[in-house]
Amino acid sequence: MASRPGLRSIAAASTSASRTFAPRFVPPTSRSFASTHPASRPTTTTNDTSDRPTSFGFETVTESEKRERVAGVFSSVADSYDRMNDMMSLGVHRLWKDHYVSSLNPGYTPPGQAARPQHILDIAGGTGDIAFRHLHTAHVLNRNPDVRVTISDINPDMLEVGKKRSSILPASQQAALSFLQANAEDLTGKVADNSMDLYTVAFGIRNFSNMPAALQEAHRVLKPGGVFACLEFSKVGNALLDSVYKRWSFGAIPMIGHLVAGDRDSYQYLVESIENFPSQEDFRQLILDAGFGVAGQGYEDLTGGIAAIHRGIKPLA
Repeated sequence: MASRPGLRSIAAASTSASRTFAPRFVPPTSRSFASTHPASRPTTTTNDTSDRPTSFGFETVTESEKRERVAGVFSSVADSYDRMNDMMSLGVHRLWKDHYVSSLNPGYTPPGQAARPQHILDIAGGTGDIAFRHLHTAHVLNRNPDVRVTISDINPDMLEVGKKRSSILPASQQAALSFLQANAEDLTGKVADNSMDLYTVAFGIRNFSNMPAALQEAHRVLKPGGVFACLEFSKVGNALLDSVYKRWSFGAIPMIGHLVAGDRDSYQYLVESIENFPSQEDFRQLILDAGFGVAGQGYEDLTGGIAAIHRGIKPLA
């Protein structure tokens, strides 16, 4: 990946009671978080949608069938998932994740202010890759031990991997970590309204059956001024790079999955799900439709657009 862009503070209008999370990254063309969100949020809910069509890779299936099949995929790859990510991305996913968390800067306290408690919800974060980075940045780099992280995942096998991996964390970070098995499309009864300072999801949202419903839930659970941040594979802008990337994705990754994990079909699905994910502009619009505001273009491309970081902020009023 190219050298990391500089990180700067976001100046956001907020009160001490309404905002406890302060990200550092602003795209070069950014402005203050805009109120360019709809006056009213969509009324779509997760009720009675089990038979609604959605995509599973290149197939069209019902939402309930996709949830079942995605569960099967991630139960199958749980133990080898991080190793496979290294092989699929040649290790670059680690740089993307480092930059993603660094740019969000959890636990940051402005000079002259007292550190405030923060609660981060890491969705589809079963193996702990992002959550552990949040805790290290907040507790160690920013010296704010009052930052807690809840790892939420719909898949118990992925959560089990995260629980095992968390045993090597310092005791203070283990105490600040909790695990929640839940469907991100409906967190009712599990995550309260206006309770989270930061909602993160990395390489997971493309597997959801109903992305608009998940984005609405993100909006619901965040405090006013809270930040939604998504790291996901995206669309490559350069034609030559895109050609090379697609050849690698469709030619090599399923074969590696077969040879290393004994599971070609799951990795074939993962490649197809990346291809089906909305473009940067289309996903930005979904974020706006959910009621968030965005700064500038609302996203940052990584490695030519192979991946992208999207951000939205819940308006203060």
